[in-house]
Amino acid sequence: MDPLVKLRGLDGTRRADIRPGISVMVELVEDKRTGKLTGGRVQEVLTSSPNHPHGIKVKLENGQVGRIKQIIQK
Repeated sequence: MDPLVKLRGLDGTRRADIRPGISVMVELVEDKRTGKLTGGRVQEVLTSSPNHPHGIKVKLENGQVGRIKQIIQK
């Protein structure tokens, strides 16, 4: 991961930074082993805790579920 992404708070580990409609890059559940990232817009935030070290889990508008690895647009 680009160190600037984490420094700028765009790594998707804080629930307070996430809301429906923002553009993100997620690691889908089925791509967990490969690390492949998929882009999309957040439909629903699934993680209930205020932060998660591996990224906040979200459901994208296309129905896919994954953990945010990068916030593209706030």
